[in-house]
Amino acid sequence: MRAVDVIRKKRDGQPLDRDEVRAFVEGAATGSWKDYQLTALLMAIWIRGMSAEETAWLTRAMADSGTCLDLRDLPGPAIDKHSTGGVGDKTSLILAPLAAACGVYVPMMSGRGLGHTGGTLDKLESIPGFRVGLSLDEFRKVLRSTGLAMIGQTADVAPADKKLYALRDVTSTVESIPLITASILSKKLAEGATGLVMDVKSGRGAFMKDEASARKLAASIVANGNANGLQTEALLTAMESPLGNAVGNSLEVIECIETLKGRGPADLEELSVDLAARMVRLGGLAGTIAQARAKVRAALTSGAGLEKFRECIERQGGNPKVCDDYAVFPVAPHTTSLKADRDGHITGMDAESVGIASMVLGAGRESADQWIDPTVGIVLKKKPRDSVVAGEELAEIHYRDSARLADAIERLRKSITIGDMMPRSTPLIIDVIGAAKG
Repeated sequence: MRAVDVIRKKRDGQPLDRDEVRAFVEGAATGSWKDYQLTALLMAIWIRGMSAEETAWLTRAMADSGTCLDLRDLPGPAIDKHSTGGVGDKTSLILAPLAAACGVYVPMMSGRGLGHTGGTLDKLESIPGFRVGLSLDEFRKVLRSTGLAMIGQTADVAPADKKLYALRDVTSTVESIPLITASILSKKLAEGATGLVMDVKSGRGAFMKDEASARKLAASIVANGNANGLQTEALLTAMESPLGNAVGNSLEVIECIETLKGRGPADLEELSVDLAARMVRLGGLAGTIAQARAKVRAALTSGAGLEKFRECIERQGGNPKVCDDYAVFPVAPHTTSLKADRDGHITGMDAESVGIASMVLGAGRESADQWIDPTVGIVLKKKPRDSVVAGEELAEIHYRDSARLADAIERLRKSITIGDMMPRSTPLIIDVIGAAKG
């Protein structure tokens, strides 16, 4: 089968058949298709789209391009969670140990952040000694013994996705719902999960800026996951302002530990508990969402979730003392404050601008090879709808490089709007797609 014929067919708006989709994926995995041929078809897909059937074939072929784990021998359900990402989005480090404390096995393969802040792996690596580069055999052992394991994607898992994503990133073909869907789900199928709870974010700090696009992506992921035998449901959640208070890697891990101790921000706790509860219900460990929430709440209040996180840290080479003594974390050499210049209410907080301010400090990366400083970032002292008085602290800034500070402060100041009228309250969880909404 010639690459040029497959490219021409999609270019002309015709659907590809299963064999043509598989030839494309095999070409990416084996190198038998040149980069310019892969890119041409990616662009044709971006322009012409793919049917639900084509997308399901693409997902399965990408999963089958490498090693597929079989976790059916585990004594409990293997359920994962994935988020499309946002500013301060750190729920994985909370919900995974909470779900594991309730009997779910959480096989989490995560990525690094490219943009405003680090990804889950970057956050975990701010814990001294924590290893995210486990072999698949080590991954299995930690998962079986602890109930959760959090690692990076290995070269053996969905290698076609790694190749195609790298090309999408440099050819402006990232924003394609079929390609996003296949990229996310291929890794989940390959890691051996039997169920998936998605967190699809919508708003200024999200990949999908408007609700309609986020809803379309969520529906695509749910339909495609279920078509490939992966029980899938999705929450549509708001990302207009940062989630939680901390934006920056070690600062976010500390906030996760505080949340597992029952002392975290209300919005972060709410979303983490709800996502974990849906994992518990999806795994058949509770009959209703209400029952699942009660189980997760019990794991939170009893400290069982914190103990699971402590155990995971130790099994993956990290220093478990971080759960008790935050001085174990690396610390930025300097801190300063941003203060309110007037009385009023916080009427808006642009999540994307807060994230970029944190990236300017060094907490995120603009290119894949850029080093992330785990110590720097921002801790918000006020959130939307809070009242403030002139001179009151709005945010605490942790920084290393004084040359970057002025730019970060200016961006952060512009991200926060103070007005006279209390803004209306908006829901954090917008909708549930693909499951009971109770």
